[in-house]
Amino acid sequence: MREPVELRRQRILSVVESRGAVKVSVLAAELDVSVVTVRRDVEELARAGRLRRGHGVARPAGEAQPPAAVPALRGDGSAGDGGAIALVVPDRHSYLYETLHGARTVLEESGMRIALHIAHQSADTERPLVERALADGARGLLIAPRWRNARSEELDYGWLADVGVPTVLMERRPRPGSALHVLDSVCSDHWYGTYLAVEHLVSLGHRRIVLAARDDSPTARTIRAAFAEIAAARAEVEDWSVVLSSPEAVPGPGPESPAAGAVTAAGADAPPVAAAGARTPLDLAALLRERGATAAVLHGDVDALMLVQRLAESGVEVPRDCSVVAYDDVVAALGSTPLTAVAPPKAEIGRAAAELLLHRLSGAVGSGGPVHRTELLPTLKVRGSAREWVPTTK
Repeated sequence: MREPVELRRQRILSVVESRGAVKVSVLAAELDVSVVTVRRDVEELARAGRLRRGHGVARPAGEAQPPAAVPALRGDGSAGDGGAIALVVPDRHSYLYETLHGARTVLEESGMRIALHIAHQSADTERPLVERALADGARGLLIAPRWRNARSEELDYGWLADVGVPTVLMERRPRPGSALHVLDSVCSDHWYGTYLAVEHLVSLGHRRIVLAARDDSPTARTIRAAFAEIAAARAEVEDWSVVLSSPEAVPGPGPESPAAGAVTAAGADAPPVAAAGARTPLDLAALLRERGATAAVLHGDVDALMLVQRLAESGVEVPRDCSVVAYDDVVAALGSTPLTAVAPPKAEIGRAAAELLLHRLSGAVGSGGPVHRTELLPTLKVRGSAREWVPTTK
């Protein structure tokens, strides 16, 4: 289903408001649409006074002028081309872009030069980017590997543990005992974020809950596992299930890829549910009816907004007929029904990771101390897409 124009423009506004000036070409790449389409959107938004348009750039409406460039610094503090901090993040990943910009703020304030590398969706993309950055003299590395499945994660363990410069993983938690266990990492506590979502729905009286989630990142896999654990442990939850939120939300071809809409976990007493075809969009309305579910947790935001739209097309209104909590809170507030959402501290993750890396590079007493495992807690943003459920009596 093609993304609605207004939703796309709301996403553009969200990116511009959170980052400042953004190139039209960058917006087009992130939204996976043509530059012509984004340029037209920016013109319309500028005409409505919602942002400012420059030569190939979109800026916040209230921005007086572009920010001044930060001088590049060498290791000795003088201006030059060397001594950059390499930042490596996946393309088309607005969640991690917010993390990136949190790191950018800290690094620019410290006067460090930033070398940004965007990893494409093909396999084994990060390694050559990191090797190129090291060849160019990068002093440190901040990285959020894509890790679409467990195998791709394992393939990165050897080389990433041996890059030879201080490295901090952002929003990635190495497996215990793996080669990457010796790396610093800063991550959201997604178990706790999932707990917040389930606890909120249970507190409103919901007893039958569906999780429609992605399965193409470590965050997605953590959310799926946490939901199954938390829902199974709550005596109040009578029925729960985990399904794939989108046909594109899979880790890649092979046995690890569940079919779209397939139930991959369910309450012990739940009846079996037939799997949909691998490219078939999830019929959430039908699933809710089959399970008798009154609430859903939806990951991530764009999938959540699209699923809520499909619910409305099927005659299911949120929150009247189904309560919804989204997970990510990148654009959850921008839908026609603003969604209550779990909000991981995305920018704070980037800031904490950058501060830790700068500490490692400082040479100060204690800068070579023990490995850091930093976890920051998400929060719940209540916006009204979930309401108290009162069972009907017959």
